[in-house]
Amino acid sequence: MLFDTHVHLNDAKFDEDRDEVIRRAREEFGVRMMLNVGYNRETIEGTLRLAETHDFIYAAVGWHPHDAKDCTDEDLAWIRELTSHPKVVALGEMGLDYYWDNSPRDTQAEIFRKQIALARETGLPIIIHCRDAYEDVIRILREERAHETGGVMHCFGADADIMKACLDLGFHIGLGGPVTFKNASLPREIARLVPLDRLLIETDCPYLAPHPYRGKRNETGYVRLVAEKIAEVRGMTAEELARVTFDNAFRLFLSDRAGGADVR
Repeated sequence: MLFDTHVHLNDAKFDEDRDEVIRRAREEFGVRMMLNVGYNRETIEGTLRLAETHDFIYAAVGWHPHDAKDCTDEDLAWIRELTSHPKVVALGEMGLDYYWDNSPRDTQAEIFRKQIALARETGLPIIIHCRDAYEDVIRILREERAHETGGVMHCFGADADIMKACLDLGFHIGLGGPVTFKNASLPREIARLVPLDRLLIETDCPYLAPHPYRGKRNETGYVRLVAEKIAEVRGMTAEELARVTFDNAFRLFLSDRAGGADVR
């Protein structure tokens, strides 16, 4: 029983077979729940449609650092309104990306800070996108008191010291396809070290497909391969790893929305 905590099933790469991909994930791979992430106006709209269509798909809404230069006050007000939607369970993905620098860094930081403030106002956890910017991300999270909301460091790609700083801020660590790559010594070290109650698994589909599908379109069903590899690294069964990470995701994203009830 798996919970894929980061998918983009509204992506155009699924336009030809989206329903089949979702069916396959459920029936063949055992994925019970998915969190679809919208990160600009177009993808947020698609995310909401998916969440409204499938009772097992939930939504996160936010503004990606790539698109920070296009984010307006009206966009942020719209996101604020969407937090009352019954299927919206998180804000994001948000953060900083210094690898691509598609938006000016000061603009990325401004939009990031505004979204953290929105999360603190609404009480929703946040999903962090970070690439080549961990020191600045952690500094901003501290300055904006993001420990009050918590959330997940999506597709975590840093070392154990950075992981500890994130854990100290109350964040979970999200691991995906890279943990299965043949040369992925650092992701596997993080998979071994992260406290089990703070671990989440994800695909980021259609991106970052795990081995042996690396370089191809990723699917949400492949989160099972992520679970199997992490279980191997930690010396536990895949079933136990799936159960624990499902429970972690449920507590972080769904317990408040479900009023404490188990909606599995």
